Amino acid sequence: MKFRFCFAAFALLALANANAFADDMKMAVTTSFHNSGLSNILIPAIKKDTGIDVYLLVVGTGQALKLGRAGDVDAVLVHSRWAEEEFVREGYGTHRREIMYNDFVLIGPRSDEAGIANAKSAAEALTAIADRNAIFVSRGDDSGTHRKERALWTAAGLDPEKFKGTWYRASGSGMGATLNTASGMNGYVFADRASWLNFKNKGDLVLLFSGDPVLFNQYAYLPVNPQKHPHVKKELATKLEQWLVSPKAQKMIGDYEIAGERLFTPNAGTLDSDS
Repeated sequence: MKFRFCFAAFALLALANANAFADDMKMAVTTSFHNSGLSNILIPAIKKDTGIDVYLLVVGTGQALKLGRAGDVDAVLVHSRWAEEEFVREGYGTHRREIMYNDFVLIGPRSDEAGIANAKSAAEALTAIADRNAIFVSRGDDSGTHRKERALWTAAGLDPEKFKGTWYRASGSGMGATLNTASGMNGYVFADRASWLNFKNKGDLVLLFSGDPVLFNQYAYLPVNPQKHPHVKKELATKLEQWLVSPKAQKMIGDYEIAGERLFTPNAGTLDSDS
């Protein structure tokens, strides 16, 4: 009898522990999203409204999608559309859901030796930096920001792999660390607006170029496909998605500001499962 009681108590304890973690899920997010400070606003609200404890794995877009492919997370929130569409096409994500957007900007020293503040396009600004061999710090980490930067060099007819000299530097790090490196070197850097606005160690750096339509930066949510990884928490990923596209969450995203400037524009869209 005593043995049966102890076994029953152990079973109840195990069940209680399992339930304690039943509302935990993991989401891979980009460093730019995390560095913006928005996650500090949203995560407590998600817990309060849904009961879900969302644990963030903060990495670049490329690594976030790798975590999704491996089934190490339940969902990803990233910003590289073609990579997201490939992720869904290959069956690793059930669909793609747009959540919000901001834009990329070019930051540089106040003196602006390359004169990019007067450029008419992002391609022209990058060409001016290359022509002057002005210090430029790239993330170099296969993140969404890095992929966008490479695409812009290509659009300008340039290839960073062929750059000579030491003016083009790859940090191999996230957005915050890359901005810190650029600040320390007083060089140019390509960043998302949200990370820049929330960056505290600006030094002599200023925002020099923005506004080109090619700098549009869309963030999307992709639940990991349970057909690929049966252990992922599909119900919680769905519940979180419903919250992210809700009027309350979209308003919170749109209301988030630093120094009176909005960091993201909410634009929750319809499901995009045919990417």
